[in-house]
Amino acid sequence: MPTLVFATNNQHKIDEAQAIVQGKLHLISLKEAGVEIDVEETETTFRGNALLKAQAVWELTGLPCVADDSGLCVEALGGEPGVYSSRYAGEAGNHNKNNEKLLNEMLEKADRSAFFTTVLCLVGLEDTPIYIEGRVNGVILTEIQGQDGFGYDPLFCPDGENRSFAEMSAAEKNAMSHRGRAFQSLMDFLG
Repeated sequence: MPTLVFATNNQHKIDEAQAIVQGKLHLISLKEAGVEIDVEETETTFRGNALLKAQAVWELTGLPCVADDSGLCVEALGGEPGVYSSRYAGEAGNHNKNNEKLLNEMLEKADRSAFFTTVLCLVGLEDTPIYIEGRVNGVILTEIQGQDGFGYDPLFCPDGENRSFAEMSAAEKNAMSHRGRAFQSLMDFLG
């Protein structure tokens, strides 16, 4: 079973990813790898930010590393919040403010289509970085629905569902989420 360092300090992402890959891939956190680093996301693309994080952690540890950059892209907002999803309202990781801003931006918008995307970047296994993407399409709800999940989960309803990600169990969400799809593709790739 391959061991990869997951280059994130976001405990929600770590828990979610470990639940997805359970038994098929050994993901260790930065803390478990003995690394304390917070890589600033200065790129304007998901690929660019994922590479920044993976490269920095690989250089520090010498261990194969996977990093992700994920976000919500809303059609009516020209793809926003996009790479700025976690700091959409200004303060990094303030889910309540980000959701409040998104709801305000979506007032009077007829087109509520959106998608979540995850780009994984894997470094340290081959000479060049490997990129794997996962995506789930859906719509932005008109109000918060559900208590579970994190980020924009209470406002996002995936296509074919009548519940937000925040109303689903972790297993249900992981089976269809952007991160779930990306990590499943990673496991297929590592085969």
